[in-house]
Amino acid sequence: MLSEITGLMGFIHEYVEALIKPRLHDWFLTSALALAGIAVASPTFARTVFDGDWTVLIVTHGGACDPAYRYGVQITNGTVVNDGSSAAAVQGRVTPAGAVKVTVRLGNQSADGSGRLSSNRGGGVWQGRSMSGSCSGTWEAERRK
Repeated sequence: MLSEITGLMGFIHEYVEALIKPRLHDWFLTSALALAGIAVASPTFARTVFDGDWTVLIVTHGGACDPAYRYGVQITNGTVVNDGSSAAAVQGRVTPAGAVKVTVRLGNQSADGSGRLSSNRGGGVWQGRSMSGSCSGTWEAERRK
């Protein structure tokens, strides 16, 4: 009787290995592929209407910063970065509706900006910190042709 039970247990184990384990493997594989498809289709990887080269004029209205700066930025898939024309580190995002949040750093100086873009123009406000103290102002952006 013990050998019959052992034989039955062995059969059940082989059945589980042969039938259920491949299905479980297929389920995990299908789930992983589905999740990868969702990640690729998400808006963070999608091209936006704001993608391209932009020039940004930053004007100081208060504080001890230079009166104006001009930077080139590039937007790719909604991510704002320096276009390589200056040493400043630029990081930011543009939402599908055009809301912008950006941080600019250069040495010990930094500024945070926010605002809105349309298809070819945009603007907003910023606040910064330099070695001389705090400053603030506005910014205007224009798409480069």
